[in-house]
Amino acid sequence: MTEIVNQNMPPNNAVAVKAVAGPKAQNRQFVLLAPGVLWMIVFLVLPLLMMVYVSFWTQSTFAIKPDLTIKSWVTFFSSDTYFGALLRTLRIWLIVLAATFAIGYPAALFIGQFVRNKTTQTILLVTCVVPFWTSFLIRVLAWRPMLGKEGAINIMLEKFGIISEPIEVLLFTELSVVIGMVQIYVVFMVGPIAFMLARIDESLIEAARDLGASAWTIFRKIIFPLSLPGVTVGAIFVSVMVLGEFATASALSGRKVNLLGNIILTQVGSLKWAFAAVIGVILTIVMAIVITALLRVVNLRREL
Repeated sequence: MTEIVNQNMPPNNAVAVKAVAGPKAQNRQFVLLAPGVLWMIVFLVLPLLMMVYVSFWTQSTFAIKPDLTIKSWVTFFSSDTYFGALLRTLRIWLIVLAATFAIGYPAALFIGQFVRNKTTQTILLVTCVVPFWTSFLIRVLAWRPMLGKEGAINIMLEKFGIISEPIEVLLFTELSVVIGMVQIYVVFMVGPIAFMLARIDESLIEAARDLGASAWTIFRKIIFPLSLPGVTVGAIFVSVMVLGEFATASALSGRKVNLLGNIILTQVGSLKWAFAAVIGVILTIVMAIVITALLRVVNLRREL
């Protein structure tokens, strides 16, 4: 309708109509954004600001006062237990991130490049998501009978004569926590990478082959660079979930491996809100740094 009016109007009048319609169109766009912006302010920005504020409150044994102090911050960084939990969280995050990439990328490469049928690709991706049809807690606890001293893995290894006595480090250690996290979160690495690999134009690969490029050169020069946006998205998914983890560590380590998430849970249970807020702020800063660093690897807005 606007195009018809503009065609029948003199040029000056059409410009005037656009000038009037412009602000109205922008106002409509702002109206569409308003609910989302309001939600983010109320349930994200304000809680984050409140958490930072509470982290400076004075904490006694079972009470908290709004008297500003840095005592809780000093306690965190001066304690080997709490600062060690930060380093442990970062170490396990790096191990899980590397493991999910090492396991997930080949699987995604097979789905995205070697399976050309879209229906088969969909079936394979859905198969990766099948474990999510059960509860998160059930998936975590299912590893206990697998990794235990008399668990399925030890029984099979002994049956095939690979070991003479059970391996005790498989359960209630950092290794068990890493195994559980990798199994749970590897699918978040597979999905985005497989999506990006499936988008690669087959003609690019054919042209490289015609020019005499080897399979390794094609992968290094074409496939891997074009899949980097998927790797980045998968790494962000895995990083955010692993850095905030507490349930897997509690269930598979027998509370021997304390991550920052476990300490937050303990402090909240002890009504030590100020110290829990300190750890929450630190964890949020770590996540922000990690996500910012990953986003600098590739320009997602341009690539996606």
